[in-house]
Amino acid sequence: MVTKGSSVDPPAASGPPKVAVRATEKRGYAVPMEQPERTGRPASDADRSGGVLVDGKPPRPPRWRERISMTLDLIRANPTGRIALKIFIAIAGAIVVTIGIALIPLPGPGWLLVIAGLGIWAVEYHWARRLLGFTRRHVHGWTQWVTRQSLAVRIVLGSVGLVFVATVVWLSLKYSLGIDVVAKAMQYLATH
Repeated sequence: MVTKGSSVDPPAASGPPKVAVRATEKRGYAVPMEQPERTGRPASDADRSGGVLVDGKPPRPPRWRERISMTLDLIRANPTGRIALKIFIAIAGAIVVTIGIALIPLPGPGWLLVIAGLGIWAVEYHWARRLLGFTRRHVHGWTQWVTRQSLAVRIVLGSVGLVFVATVVWLSLKYSLGIDVVAKAMQYLATH
């Protein structure tokens, strides 16, 4: 009796698509065929203790990260794909960093977008990966230092930050939109 496989059945062979493998091998490039096992999450937390693995195996990256990594490896296996990926990453990172730099003076996610743009560039460029690591280390060091300080020092640092943000917002409104908030507030206080 012959039965057809349903669309729910898992694929028989794991690994990169055969068409992509043949095309890249035809051009003389090697494609890794080993795939990590896809067991999913354990049914219970019996093999874990307090979030630490008991059996000594390093934690596996999430499946979406494995898929992205495999897709990027397949794209890099083709010379045209490698160049197109570099160009796409460069343009996407530049757009995000440019928008982030434009938003730095305004209250909002300016620095967050700059760091996100560095993260995009870090996919393909080593200098961006090093700069992102440098930024992470210093931001982590700064936050650790601030949390060790007394409440009075944290209040002073928060006040300085608020004054800085208020000054940037005031100057941005004054010179970009022509609205002088301080002059309008002083005029309102004088008339009422």
